[in-house]
Amino acid sequence: MSYNDEKYTKQLKQQIAQAQNENRYLEFKSNYVEAERLGRYISALSNGACLDHQDYAYLYFGVEDGTWNVVGTTYNPATEKVKGADMELYLRRFVSPKTIFSFDEFMYEGRLRVVVLKIPAAKGEPTLYDNRAYVRVNSSVTEMTPYVDWLREIYNSTTDWSAEIVENASVKDLDPEAIRLARQGYKERYPDFAAAADQWSDEEFLDKAALTLDGAITRTTLLLLGKGECAHKLPHIAEMVWKCYDGDRIVGDKYTIPFIKSTTALLGRIRNYRFKIFSNDTLIPAEVWKYDNRSIYEGMHNCIAHQDYTKGERIIVTEERDFITFQNAGQFFEGNYEDYILGKKTPKVYRNPFLMKAMVNVKMIDSQGYGIHNMYMRQKERYLPMPDYDDSTDANVIMRLPGKVLDENYSLMLMNNADLTLTDAVLLDRVQHGKTISDEAIAMLRKKRLVEGRKPNLYVAKGVAQATGKKAEYSKHKGLENKSRERLLLDALKDHGSLTRKEINELLWHTISDRLNDEQRETKIENLLRKLRKLGKIANIRQKNQSIWTLVTT
Repeated sequence: MSYNDEKYTKQLKQQIAQAQNENRYLEFKSNYVEAERLGRYISALSNGACLDHQDYAYLYFGVEDGTWNVVGTTYNPATEKVKGADMELYLRRFVSPKTIFSFDEFMYEGRLRVVVLKIPAAKGEPTLYDNRAYVRVNSSVTEMTPYVDWLREIYNSTTDWSAEIVENASVKDLDPEAIRLARQGYKERYPDFAAAADQWSDEEFLDKAALTLDGAITRTTLLLLGKGECAHKLPHIAEMVWKCYDGDRIVGDKYTIPFIKSTTALLGRIRNYRFKIFSNDTLIPAEVWKYDNRSIYEGMHNCIAHQDYTKGERIIVTEERDFITFQNAGQFFEGNYEDYILGKKTPKVYRNPFLMKAMVNVKMIDSQGYGIHNMYMRQKERYLPMPDYDDSTDANVIMRLPGKVLDENYSLMLMNNADLTLTDAVLLDRVQHGKTISDEAIAMLRKKRLVEGRKPNLYVAKGVAQATGKKAEYSKHKGLENKSRERLLLDALKDHGSLTRKEINELLWHTISDRLNDEQRETKIENLLRKLRKLGKIANIRQKNQSIWTLVTT
């Protein structure tokens, strides 16, 4: 059997034993369940897991309900369709709030195929299907509305994973060097207490720094300061994985607790060096580091602080040739990254508030929401492209940190326009990469004469293009004015007598902005022909299934 088969077989045996006692987070089915009924099960089991203080609920296909005999199944959720859509995508449309449930399959004892649906427990509010909350009462799935006490319990269920006490852990499980680093960070954060902190015992310091709770070792304590060999005392995986693409080779390593030390160890593996950027108007280049170490730390520490540890995933740091990505489990907990770019938003809540407080106290992270803002500022000051979170999903936050001049003209623009604000730089970075920006942002850039064109086909304005050596690209983006395009067409018809539509397309195609797609270019040419025909300047005839255009002679 594979590791996956062994793991799930052991888990299923344990859960079959649990199922013989009444609970609300386990369900067993022999085979297929129609989509609407399955949606109600997702709601009911998720809510039941919350009420029974479980991280997840499980629905097994291939196990008889009531007898709990494992019989195997032919059910394949990946091939199921509902109203023409994939069943899983269909269900996700109606389950709220967003719940990252997942299907998996395994061979029970190596011989019987079983499918398992894993559903996260509701947190802070009930899980709904089609705007209704469900729960299991005895063996039936029913609407939850009459069960006011259960609803209240779910609404009051928000718990801080990072604040939970680890019953079998003690100060002996902590790394002395990690404690020293935490003390150092605490004294830098709170210099007024530095002298006093030197007199505190380890136990006093840990409590004052909010690493322990009334002297008890918490999950936060182990994450930041625990010895690597004590990682098993945490209920979920606590590891960072570093992957590096080195030509055709992929190298990598794993780093476990204490995270206050392992982030420095991982940083030491990342290739960093200086390179030069030459401006148009000076022979003296700007010399910058490929990556700013503070931004790398920010990326890793944000992953640690905001990771949804209940997902059982590792934090992943991937080093490509021109950028680094930082990935943690769980979506943005409050707002989205764009809210934090300018440093004006302070988050009201955190996924792991106890962990956040401790990391702030030992100077691993900022508590005011300035971390993302500072990364953007450092990239601007180093004339490099902006970080982005565009690959993030409902399941993972993924931050990409560029480490190279991917667009030389953008870097020159930052060097030659020192008065550009961070907002200007971020928005122009998006324009350069063909990404959408809001109507208000476009209006602001137009007012500053930084962009031209029509949404969504914007390009940097002529003044910026001229200042950055981007004149040719500007002209391709802008294309010819309509009047110039008309004259070109009329002159060609005068020279040749007639042109087919294909020949007109060939004549005018490259006079239209390269920011338009083929269909938009076709439409622009069609509009020009229609206009000139209405003005009586050209005429159209059909010859052998061809559209022929000629000048109208008077």
